[in-house]
Amino acid sequence: MVDLSNIPADEALRRLIAGNERFVSGEMSFAGLEKESLREMVVGQHPFATILGCSDSRVPPEMIFDAGLGDLFVIRVAGNVFSPEIAGSLQYAGAHLNTLLFVVLGHEGCGAVSAALKTRDDGELQLSRIQLLVETILPALPPLDRSLSQSTRLTEAVESNVRWTVKQISETPEGQRRRAEGRVKIVGAIYEIESGRVKFIS
Repeated sequence: MVDLSNIPADEALRRLIAGNERFVSGEMSFAGLEKESLREMVVGQHPFATILGCSDSRVPPEMIFDAGLGDLFVIRVAGNVFSPEIAGSLQYAGAHLNTLLFVVLGHEGCGAVSAALKTRDDGELQLSRIQLLVETILPALPPLDRSLSQSTRLTEAVESNVRWTVKQISETPEGQRRRAEGRVKIVGAIYEIESGRVKFIS
């Protein structure tokens, strides 16, 4: 098993972009592992990137980036929100797995972001624990022109939510320290469900 941890963030990003291109073109390379490779994984994991993505079943990071077992450290939660529990997983990825690229991956039509919009704009409340999740998204929502279509407003809100999570991660003490070192990248991305493409955002 090749140790891909600690590779430069730019190279890790190129790997993700290339993997998504293979996924979109239907030329995915991962077809399973030999038992010997599985045995090697018992020793430990060496992912080259950390992905904080949404729990949506249509957006599995390993598939859309054509990544193999052990290539990605994946954290999934509805709405790709930031919380103390998520922070702990991200800290583990940086401190113990040495990944230098962190990606916040949102997606088109996110139900959690849609629920947050309905709560803010229409006063619609969700079930108790879903509402707690929604309230973590509310600060991310930008002012939106009510004359825009619902789909356009949701698209803007999804991107704003990704940017908000990136900002929260970047402003943690560890995020600031590691970015100051100049080796770590924290980037946002949006998965387009219809096309299968991942759009990275600055």
